[in-house]
Amino acid sequence: MDFKNIISHCKEYGFIFQSSEIYDGLSAVYDYGPNGVELKNNIKNYWWKSMVQMHQNIVGLDAAIFMHPKTWKASGHVDAFNDPLIDNKDSKKRYRADVLIEDYIAKIEAKNDKDVQKAKKRFDDFDEAMFRSTNGRILERQKKMDEIAGRLAKAMSSGDLGDIKAQIEELEIACPVSGSKNWTDVRQFNLMFSTQLGNIAGEEDKLYLRPETAQGIFVNFLNVQKSTRQKLPFGIAQIGKAFRNEIVARQFIFRMREFEQMEMQFFVQPGSEMKWYEYWKETRMKWHQSLGTPIDKLRFHDHDNLAHYANAAVDIQFQFPFGFKELEGIHSRTDFDLTQHQELSGRKLQYFDPELNENYVPYVVETSIGCDRMFLAMLSNGLQEETVPDADGKESTRTVLKLHPQLAPSKCAVLPLLKNKEELTKAARDVYDSLKLSFNCQYDEKDAIGRRYRRQDAVGTPYCVTIDFETLEDNCVTIRDRDTLSQERVKIEDLKSLLFKKIEG
Repeated sequence: MDFKNIISHCKEYGFIFQSSEIYDGLSAVYDYGPNGVELKNNIKNYWWKSMVQMHQNIVGLDAAIFMHPKTWKASGHVDAFNDPLIDNKDSKKRYRADVLIEDYIAKIEAKNDKDVQKAKKRFDDFDEAMFRSTNGRILERQKKMDEIAGRLAKAMSSGDLGDIKAQIEELEIACPVSGSKNWTDVRQFNLMFSTQLGNIAGEEDKLYLRPETAQGIFVNFLNVQKSTRQKLPFGIAQIGKAFRNEIVARQFIFRMREFEQMEMQFFVQPGSEMKWYEYWKETRMKWHQSLGTPIDKLRFHDHDNLAHYANAAVDIQFQFPFGFKELEGIHSRTDFDLTQHQELSGRKLQYFDPELNENYVPYVVETSIGCDRMFLAMLSNGLQEETVPDADGKESTRTVLKLHPQLAPSKCAVLPLLKNKEELTKAARDVYDSLKLSFNCQYDEKDAIGRRYRRQDAVGTPYCVTIDFETLEDNCVTIRDRDTLSQERVKIEDLKSLLFKKIEG
C-alpha cells in the first residue's frame, strides 16, 4: 500500500498520532494510540518470549536511561558518535551527507529493479539471478553502485569529510526540496542529547540521554553474571528507550529522535564469536519469517563501513514502501565495550572460565532491532486493499491489516447481530466477559454487522465472534476468520480453547 495511505490509516484507526499535535506537533516525535500501544506491546512481548523465555542462557535487564557520563566517554560516543552534516545554501535545508549519496545509489538500484520486473513479464521461465548476472545495463549500473558505495565507506571510516562533499558534487546530487546544488562544506554533528543532573556542591554535572541501550548491559555484565550464575555463552536482553538528535528525521516512525530498541548482547569465549555471529544471523532471519514476512521482503546487507567496535556486521533489511532499509543489526562487537569500561572505571569486567581455569574479557555478539521500525514493517507488510464478496454476492473493496494473530491489537471482537435486542446484547456481553481475562477483546454493537466486520479488518482483529438469534437456542456462536472470511459455528463452552489454539498456535 502507498506510504501516505499507511500514515493516514495509522491516525484514523488509533495506531499513531503526531506528538503535541494541537501545538502543530514536534518534529520526528510520535505518540502511540490505543491500537498502536497494543501492537507495540505485542511486538515487544513476542520478541521477549523468543529471546528470554525460549533460551535458558538468556536473561533480562532494565537499565536506567541516565548513566554516568564516563559511560559515553568509554563507549566512544562522546568523541565519535557523529553524522556528516551538510546544508543547502539556497533552500536552507539540512541533510546527512552520507544519506544523500545512499539515496543516489538507491535510485540506480530502482532502475535495475524496474528492468527486472519488465523482464519477468516477458518470460515465463524467468531466472532473475541469471538476468542480473548477464544483462549489460544491470551489470554497468551495479559496477557504478559498488564504486560509489566503496568510496563512501572509505571516506566515512577515515573521516574524510572533504571527499564526501566532492562525491556529492561529482554525482551532481541536488537538494530534494529546491533542486539546488549549492552546498556548504560537510561537518560532523554529534547526535547525543545532553541534560544536567542538578546542583552538586555548586557545580552542575552534565548527563546524556542514552543514544543506545547496549551500554546499560555492558556495565552490568558482572552483576548479571554473578547473580544468575550464568556460564559462557550467555546473553542479556533489554527493551528500552534511546534518544538521538537526528540531523534529518524522516519517513514517519522509521527514523525518530525518541525510539525504542530491543537488544540482546550475547557473551562468548574469544575466538568463537564468528560461529555465534552466523548462528544469530540465521536465527534472527527465521524469527522475522515466523511472523509471516515473505522472504522476498527480507535480505541480508553486509556493512561496507564497520563501526569502531565491530569486526563483522550485517543488517537484516526489510522492503519498506520507500525501499530496502535496515530493520535489525547483528554485530560482532569483539571485547571493545567491556575493555573500554574496564580501563576507564578501573574495575575488572572479566569472566572466570572454570574449564580453562583463567580470567578473560568475553567477546560479544549483538542483535539489535528497532521496535518502532518493526512496528512500521508489520504495518507495511500487513496493510492491504482487496476485493471480497459481500453477503449479497456482490464484490466490494476492503482495507485489511493482516497481522500475525499474536501481534494483533485485539485477538477477537464480540459482536451482537443487532444492538437493539436486549437478549442478544446480554448474551454477547456474557461471551465478552468470559473471554476478556484470556485475550484482549473488543465489544462492538454500533452500525450494521458488515460495517463492524470491516472496522475490525482495518485494525487487524483476526477473529470476530457473532452472537445471533440461533445462539439463544443452541448456545453456539459464529467465528469469522479475518483472512479467509470463512465462518464456523462453535459452542460457547469450546470458544475459549478454540481461540487459544488459533491465536497461540
